[in-house]
Amino acid sequence: MSAAFHFKQGRVPLLVSMPHVGTEIPDAVLAQLNPIAQIKADTDWHLPLLYNMLDELGVSYIQARYSRYVIDLNRPSDDVNLYPGQDTTGLCPVDTFSKQPLYRNGVGPDANEVQARVQQYWLPYHQQLQMELARLRELHGAVVLWDAHSIASQVPRFFQGQLPDLNFGTADQKSCDPSLQQALSELMQHSATAYSHVFNGRFKGGHITRHYGQPVQQIHAVQLEMSQCVYMNEREPYAYRADLAAQVQPLLQQLLETCLKWAQQTTGK
Repeated sequence: MSAAFHFKQGRVPLLVSMPHVGTEIPDAVLAQLNPIAQIKADTDWHLPLLYNMLDELGVSYIQARYSRYVIDLNRPSDDVNLYPGQDTTGLCPVDTFSKQPLYRNGVGPDANEVQARVQQYWLPYHQQLQMELARLRELHGAVVLWDAHSIASQVPRFFQGQLPDLNFGTADQKSCDPSLQQALSELMQHSATAYSHVFNGRFKGGHITRHYGQPVQQIHAVQLEMSQCVYMNEREPYAYRADLAAQVQPLLQQLLETCLKWAQQTTGK
């Protein structure tokens, strides 16, 4: 167990990353925050429970322990905006998705503290990602990185109306081979009539998908941003809905199995 994440090494060419599932906030950070931060409304709630098939499939997975309010692991360490011209939250967010101020001082952490958080939380997560992707590519010849996320189905700050149920991002087909996106698209068209979906809509993939997805190097990355209404209650206390989750979990397993089959066919291993 790392101080920054939980990691389990698998045996197949697939790594599942969950950078926004963390809920811990160190006391020193919590002391700087307004009470609203303790609700942690913007967490990617319950994804380790939803993705209950990972051990069975033998995939590697990494799950953040600390809240995105401490540092956002899916942002570049230099905090460059991934969606120029659109409203987004940053590397060390200063407000919630509802634009409620997080910091008592109204400003947020200074540059020195941001860099300290990068060193303590951001860098270890990304070092582990890099090492495991390199190991799996060396072992299998190719690897797929699945970046798992969820978000409330309605967040006016980021998009109008209601989000599709499943939002796939491949950086406009730059983070993976087009044939992998095609395989996932065909599965959704033929097997998932109950769920709406889109590829490269509002969410095209964050830093993890864009940075690590290098098809030429046989590292293929896909982000899935799932509407939380698919598997949980979107109002506090954000309860997991096992009845809803049970309906979508077979599809999640099929999607991951599609990635595995594609990777194995690509390399012939």
